[in-house]
Amino acid sequence: MQASIKDIWTVKYRPSRLEELVGNEESVNTLRRLALSRNVPHLLLYGPSNSGKATAAFALANEIYGEGSERNFTYFNASDFFDNGKSYLVRDKRFTRILGTDDPRKIQKSVISVFKEIINEYASMAPIDSDYKIIFIDSSETLDTNAQHALRRIMEKYTTTCRFILSTTQPSRLIAPLRSRGLQLFFRHVSDEKLADFIKHIAETEGFLITENGVQALLYHSRGNVATSLNTLQVAVILSNGEPIGAQAIYTAAVREEVGDVRLLYEAATVGNIIEARKFIDRMLVDYGFTGNEILERLHRIVAGSGEPEQRIARWNIKIADANFKMLQAANDRIQLEALVTDFCN
Repeated sequence: MQASIKDIWTVKYRPSRLEELVGNEESVNTLRRLALSRNVPHLLLYGPSNSGKATAAFALANEIYGEGSERNFTYFNASDFFDNGKSYLVRDKRFTRILGTDDPRKIQKSVISVFKEIINEYASMAPIDSDYKIIFIDSSETLDTNAQHALRRIMEKYTTTCRFILSTTQPSRLIAPLRSRGLQLFFRHVSDEKLADFIKHIAETEGFLITENGVQALLYHSRGNVATSLNTLQVAVILSNGEPIGAQAIYTAAVREEVGDVRLLYEAATVGNIIEARKFIDRMLVDYGFTGNEILERLHRIVAGSGEPEQRIARWNIKIADANFKMLQAANDRIQLEALVTDFCN
């Protein structure tokens, strides 16, 4: 039977219920108990990128609100505010009334002022058909100290009618009073055993064959990242023409994934074309929603397979590692990426 490829598998197989999540059993079971009790405190979900934090938050909302989820659950990505700034604000139609304009040049307020106003307004609106609403703030590590203190005060003010879920890859970047306001739940990438079972389930559901060495190759490539495994597997199926998916098919698909803006970024950086490199950085951060760490991981794989002399690859890897370290300490991925490409060819 030919596998269906008309749907994007990361969307098609995104869990809508907590019981459908793969891995992170301890944290997911805690969320399930909270959902059953209908008494959810503020939550802090932390762990590496693409470990299921946002998916768990959306699934929790579905468990609590059912069909009323859209009315009672609001999602914000803090990096949209503080990395993309006013250009993002005018694109989000939810903010038009608050801003009074769709021209970023006419916004007189600072981004942090707009953030405070928006969060305060959403938190202050009482729910219509529930005891409380939930506001989910993803990438909360990008909030600066002033924004975090403002958020803490809003959480305290509206705690009876609003619960906050914060998600972060770097909990140490959050102020202690903010961390202490919520129940902390850790998320990790999925174990090889759990991910292998999931991959085989997808193969059975979609009607294609994947060999054992194909499964192992996919596990090695995705490193516990469910989204990466689905993307790579779908590309491999598209390219396979109905043949069983083996290790070579996974390798070919993985290489295809790297062809795109990350490779163009690499090519621009190696020849010192900073203007072009900045365009690719902006497109990946703003249009595609990549995190800085995701871009660095892809760039590292391209460098490792570039075929350049080992000394040059080693020098580039040191620069990537330095950028990764600085990114963990700083609040703006774009600044660190631009600094990296500026120095890349030196």
